[in-house]
Amino acid sequence: MGETFTSSDASRSARPLKHAQRAVFREPLELELGGTLPEVEVVYETYGALNAAGDNAVLICHALSGDSHVARHEAGDDPGWWDIAVGAGKAIDTEKYFVICSNALGGCRGTTGPNSANPATGRPYGADFPPVTTGDLVETQRRLVDHLGIRALRAVVGGSMGGHQALAWATRHPERVRKTVALATSPRLTTQALAFDVIGRNAILRDPNFRGGQYYGGPAPGVGLALARMLGHITYLSPQAMKEKFEADRLTPRDVPTEFEKRFSVGSYLAYQGDKFVERFDANSYVTLSLAMDLFDLGATPAELAETLRRATCEWLVVSFSSDWLFPPEQSREIVSALLDLGKPVSYCNVQSSCGHDAFLLADELDAYGALISAFLGRNGAQGEAPPNDDVYAGDAASIFHSRRLDYDRIVDLIPPEASVLDLGCGQGGLLARLKARGNGRLVGVELDQDAVIAAARRGLDVVQADLNSGLIPFGDQQFDYVILSHTLQAVKDVERLMADMLRVGKRCVLSFPNFAYHKLRRMLAVDGRAPESPGILRFKWYNSPNIRFFTIADFEEFCREREVRVHQRIFLDLEEGKEVARDPNLLADMAIFVVSR
Repeated sequence: MGETFTSSDASRSARPLKHAQRAVFREPLELELGGTLPEVEVVYETYGALNAAGDNAVLICHALSGDSHVARHEAGDDPGWWDIAVGAGKAIDTEKYFVICSNALGGCRGTTGPNSANPATGRPYGADFPPVTTGDLVETQRRLVDHLGIRALRAVVGGSMGGHQALAWATRHPERVRKTVALATSPRLTTQALAFDVIGRNAILRDPNFRGGQYYGGPAPGVGLALARMLGHITYLSPQAMKEKFEADRLTPRDVPTEFEKRFSVGSYLAYQGDKFVERFDANSYVTLSLAMDLFDLGATPAELAETLRRATCEWLVVSFSSDWLFPPEQSREIVSALLDLGKPVSYCNVQSSCGHDAFLLADELDAYGALISAFLGRNGAQGEAPPNDDVYAGDAASIFHSRRLDYDRIVDLIPPEASVLDLGCGQGGLLARLKARGNGRLVGVELDQDAVIAAARRGLDVVQADLNSGLIPFGDQQFDYVILSHTLQAVKDVERLMADMLRVGKRCVLSFPNFAYHKLRRMLAVDGRAPESPGILRFKWYNSPNIRFFTIADFEEFCREREVRVHQRIFLDLEEGKEVARDPNLLADMAIFVVSR
């Protein structure tokens, strides 16, 4: 139907799944909300091979309208719902990992659900299918994992409702999950998101053909289901995506065969998506699964969320998308904040995207989120492994006059090999990579730039995307042996707040910063009458520089004295000459390193 009609649903159909496998579990399933399913059938698909050690299994959990067919099995196979991310050489590489994806309990693509035969009557369950929870979905997956002979999963991966399942796996079965990838998800739905689901279910329930859920053998409640899906599609897109898709031709809709209004281009799009959805999905399953998603709740407060996440023992990758208003980034940050406060290993990135909630299923930002997933899955151990022949200086901000980070050498010498370290403004992770190679303890970076976060993740580092100007609230008191702020203090808006946070979080803090009283910089201003400029972090022009603080060694020492900050060590460098400075550092040093504490 053309680019305007492309969506995360574009390639989905109701055709039989050629590679579907089935497992039947005769043991009754006691459901969390009451009721029992006498037996459960699970339809699933697998990709790749389980290795001899049995430690390369990756479970992918689908979103509300997904199924077991996550990707093509061969060239002639139907497209999967996540072909862009799953396959040979892709982010979830089926040449490395044994990938499993099952249709969720309550679904309509083979796994026991409302359209399955009720053993008691021989007819479809319909409205007699009991309500299920995310925990029930995970329990059926656990049975499948046992059936496949897998003791522990290398990773559980999921987005949206699939992310809820991944979170449940990590907290309910911590001994069986090494890594969790949570994409575009939340600890629970916002009230706004809940409201959209309520309207969608009411559209189905009030359809005259719904007949209390017992519509099998007659006309299905297609109008209600289509309306629910049309409403859902609005929530999956961002305002910018809607504008790009429909604004230019808003009064020239596509001529699609539909009974729904198509006066506007956005109307023809929604009608098309709604009608296509009815062809492949069951209304009762939509009601069942949307309700399971709405009931999911890891905690309404930070304390409740932290208590739930405390059970997890895995490594975490959390990814949100900037324009997602259905599962907004702040909800992902709630998860990350709780994990950081608990001292759990976590990486986080809020990927810039105009695609809205659907971004995690689309190719637009695949280079970003795909790279994060690939790097995270490939890591071994709590901090992973540095890439071979990794140049720890490549890509990091240069010194004032030289490209080599001489100050790194001194900072590394200051930190004991066993110390835990929080590196603020870590860039691409050069300093942390050196510490990791040396065998330091817990290492975490904080960085705002998305590309730098991805580069650090490729180094096998835990990096959290955050703005230092927002403070270090997620981190607990004295949580790290050392907090490092290298080449960043001059770009900080609220210096007093950040310094107070650093001294709270770290037992000791290491700061390196350029000295703007260096004699060559003084001469540029006093003799040449020009704003100081040089290679490295002072390479910017006066009108585009991120450096908003022009201070000196003497200024910083006065700052520490006034606030009773204890200075343990001072190191002064002339990076142009490649040496330490002992005499008159405020004039002769271009870089200073201070070790401080309360």
